Amino acid sequence: MKTLILGGGLCGVTLARILSQRGEDVTVLEQEATPGGLCRSQEKEGFTFDTGGSHIIFSKDAEVLSFIHDVLGANRTERIRNTKILYKGKYVKYPFENALSELPEEDRYFCLYEFIKTLIASEKGEFESPQNFQDWILQTFGKGIADSYLIPYNTKIWKYPPHLMSAHWMEGRVPRPPVEDIIRSAVGIETEGYTHQAVFSYPVTGGIEALIHAIASPVSKKILTGFKVTRIIREEGRYIVSDGKKSLTADRIISTIPLQNLIPCLDNVPEKVQKAVAGLKYNSVMAIGIGIRGTVPPYSWAYIPDNNTSYANRISFPSNFSDNNSPDGCSSILAEITYNDGDIISHMTDEEITGHTISSLSSLGLFSQERIVTTQITRNKFAYVVYDLDYIRNIADIREYFEQIGIPLVGRFSQFEYLNMDGIIRSVLNFINEHT
Repeated sequence: MKTLILGGGLCGVTLARILSQRGEDVTVLEQEATPGGLCRSQEKEGFTFDTGGSHIIFSKDAEVLSFIHDVLGANRTERIRNTKILYKGKYVKYPFENALSELPEEDRYFCLYEFIKTLIASEKGEFESPQNFQDWILQTFGKGIADSYLIPYNTKIWKYPPHLMSAHWMEGRVPRPPVEDIIRSAVGIETEGYTHQAVFSYPVTGGIEALIHAIASPVSKKILTGFKVTRIIREEGRYIVSDGKKSLTADRIISTIPLQNLIPCLDNVPEKVQKAVAGLKYNSVMAIGIGIRGTVPPYSWAYIPDNNTSYANRISFPSNFSDNNSPDGCSSILAEITYNDGDIISHMTDEEITGHTISSLSSLGLFSQERIVTTQITRNKFAYVVYDLDYIRNIADIREYFEQIGIPLVGRFSQFEYLNMDGIIRSVLNFINEHT
């Protein structure tokens, strides 16, 4: 069987590797000059920046984690997570609910009181099922933690009001923190949240793109780059895929590309499905790398919920992920800014965005501008899936259509699910287990 895989990101190359190992004839079609998708990295003046935003390797899924560790082999280092939230000018521990003792007294009381009040109300059965993401936040953490951090941060990163987002995607993703941990945190006893990422891995050399190359290594000759799919035709039981210059034929195709790019390649798509795809919400992200002389704080990354502080919603410190991410005597920062087409940020030039990032982060005392060695900026159109209130209806119509026409959808922007790297690999394993 000849299979064409549309898209050469993490999902596409993982599919190609495993299907090839099982004896299938596969070809990956990637529109860019190199595979990788959001897992690309760029080296500039000795600094390595992940251009799709900051990525680390962790998972609760033992099978997926073993797969990643095996393919990276010796090109893997481990770090202990040291993550912060910039709250009222102070870096406090992440997750926020584990940092209550670091808050001002009134804020600490507000968060603790509202959490306990919410917990009691929940145990009494006073809550209906959350109708939206904001309801879920309030019913899980209480108004104190919600108003102080979770609602401002989520509003900033998603560029979408939490009360207009669905709550369904939080099921099993973030548990209610144990009440004993909240109380311990409030009185100053050390607690840890999200322990599955307390220790994380990262490639020693090559940035996160090293993972892509490691996975793709056995099938590198089966990845056709510079091939942007523009037309897909089903003819006499086979598929013909074209980029407008060249056509390839296969027994089946598997799509890992964004639905918004896939739909225009198909003929006679029902209007209902076209409207469903047009109704899907997503965010774009800019990744701004800054290489500096000297050191940075010993943090892994930090969240910035306040819009007035910086457009960046998260900053990471790649030089703390691997010693090889910066030259000797230097270190690095990577800022991530989410945006949507048409908003103020999307209309800013690269120079304006870079200037804002340098100015806002230097004002936080992270570096002085004369220490800057180099900068780098990358815009990624498809970054985050946003679950609006129409999502469940829209995605059901879309999946029903693609099941009918026999084109499987795998990965973040084809399934249109907010999947981390481990979730993407799990989606590949699930697909293969179900279809082979």
